[in-house]
Amino acid sequence: MTDTATPTGDPTTDRAPASIRIGTAPDSWGVWFPDDPNQVPWQRFLDEAAAAGYEWIELGPYGYLPTDPSQLSDELESRGLKLSAGTVFTGFHKGEDQFQRAWDQAVAVAGLAAKLGAQHLVTIPDLWRSDATEEVLEARTLTDEQWERLGAGHDRLGKALLEEFGVHQQFHTHADSHVGTYKETVRFLDVTDPRYTNLCLDTGHFAYYGGDNLKLIAAHPERIGYLHLKQVDTDLLFDVLKNDVPFATAVAQGIMTEPPHGTPELAPIIEAVAAINPDVFGIVEQDMYGCSVDAPGPIAERTFHHIFGATSAARVS
Repeated sequence: MTDTATPTGDPTTDRAPASIRIGTAPDSWGVWFPDDPNQVPWQRFLDEAAAAGYEWIELGPYGYLPTDPSQLSDELESRGLKLSAGTVFTGFHKGEDQFQRAWDQAVAVAGLAAKLGAQHLVTIPDLWRSDATEEVLEARTLTDEQWERLGAGHDRLGKALLEEFGVHQQFHTHADSHVGTYKETVRFLDVTDPRYTNLCLDTGHFAYYGGDNLKLIAAHPERIGYLHLKQVDTDLLFDVLKNDVPFATAVAQGIMTEPPHGTPELAPIIEAVAAINPDVFGIVEQDMYGCSVDAPGPIAERTFHHIFGATSAARVS
């Protein structure tokens, strides 16, 4: 049996035979960089994540939370928090030299995360348009040769992560990247090995390009290794796509909105994945970079209550 919650947010009153592990991430507090004076201080993030009811968090950008494993362990334990995953950035389609760049990050991030018991590493592909400057950096689509390099690079990284750290790679499709649409996501699955590379299905980013989350889960259940839970504002989305608004600008405009005010509906996704594997993590990750430091805490608490009130297939531990 696993603990679930009622709409009141009390995680001990209902029981569900199938569930996934729900958590949150620094991104839901507007944290995109290791050090930014306009971001929420890491202590406040941890305090507010715990106060909202979550027990699982992600590492966020490496260097935002303490990188000393003993210090970070103490900080998490004192708040009743546990670590689900870390994140690195990759660009394997660009060439062989990209492996060392990814591995250097992985040694630091996966090394720290594994010491705290995390078994996953989320990999985010380089964007074709910069999320810092909005500059167009390369073509929006990949050649056949680039697709092959992309898949081979991720499989090589995933194999090394398993062998060195016992950590599973979860690839994150992303707006303004080369893997975002349903067709692109399926092609990525086709060029990668499920032993080493699976999906961090980000519900909001997948919906950003019209992807049907439930369709993908049903078609490729064995490839759903991790979830990022977020919703996209469909009223704003069509303006963003029509006017080719850069993703970072769209985030500042509120493209990723507080549940339940956007799409997709989260409860059916959580329940579908719970039926496949109850040990999957569903990490709330509402892109909010540039927000007021006072905005995220209340949103995180309301989102926690919404998720646990909308589905019986969620648990905090």
